[in-house]
Parts: sequence; C-alpha cells; structure tokens
Amino acid sequence: MKPQILSVRTAARSRLFHIESVQLKFANGCRREFERIAAGPRPGTALVVAMPDPATVLLVREYAVGLDRFELSLPMGRIEVGESSLDAANRELMEETGFRAAHLRPLHTLTLAPGIFGFQAEIVLATGLTPCVLDGDEPEPLELVYWPISRLDEIVSTAEISEARTLSALFLARAALKSSQ
Repeated sequence: MKPQILSVRTAARSRLFHIESVQLKFANGCRREFERIAAGPRPGTALVVAMPDPATVLLVREYAVGLDRFELSLPMGRIEVGESSLDAANRELMEETGFRAAHLRPLHTLTLAPGIFGFQAEIVLATGLTPCVLDGDEPEPLELVYWPISRLDEIVSTAEISEARTLSALFLARAALKSSQ
C-alpha cells in the first residue's frame, strides 16, 4: 500500500526547480519527511532517437555546463504545456538538427532518480528525416554526429556520452529496431 501523504510544502524554488518537503505516513505507522524536485507545470522531456537512414543515429555535440565539457547526446528538450511528446520531439529535432521526421514512434518513458525527481523523459524514434530548420533556444549551432547503429556498443568506450538517458534511449531503440525486423 502506498504511504499516505500528510502534507506537502515548498522548501525552495528557482527558475527551473521546485523543491517540496513531503510528510509521509507508511502502512506500519512510521512517519518520514522526504524532499523531492516536483515535476512542475511541464510534463517532461522528449528525447529523440533520430535515424537519417536505417543504419545510422543522429547525435548532437553540445556544451554541458554541469560537467563543463562538450558531450554527445540525443536531440532533446522539454515538452511544453499542451504539447504532445511527439510534437515536442519533432520540434526539438528541427531546432537542434535541422531535420523533420515523417514518422515518430514512442518507445519508452524513462525516469531519473524517481525517489526524488518527479521527472519523466519520453523516448521517441524518428525516421523519414527531411531538411527543415526551426529556430530554437540554443546559444550556438550544435555539431551533428552521424553514428552507425552497428557500432553502438563502442560509443560507451569513447567517454563522449555519460548522460544516462541518452545511453538508455539508444539501447532501447536498437532493441526495438531488432524486434521489428
């Protein structure tokens, strides 16, 4: 049985985060206070596994301020209020890569540290890419990297990708592609 939520209060708030203090009562009577970063008004993030052809995935190299280095990742961005995950995926794809997808397929929903984050990432497979540029919020153009799916295992050893959602999404997409063959 889920614990009973006794109270929720705002512990801190920033432009990006809303931290809540949650008082819980468990089935055995034990009471505890937990903190969580609330999901907020936006439903989450779309991560796009974009495939310009059946053997290649499109990655972007961009500056990751949290690590103070450049990192390879999938095109991704927040899902705006009222926007579907598929619409967000295609918008982010156009903003970050200059391509639009003719076919979008939801693959999986990922969470990141669900014990403290009320955050979800929607993994979307994008195929049938055609050029279509949309202005985005990136401060500079992102470098596009075309990576062969057959060499996906090697990407881990390059140390250019450390972001767990990107790695998970790539391997989920590879598995989905194998099962559909």
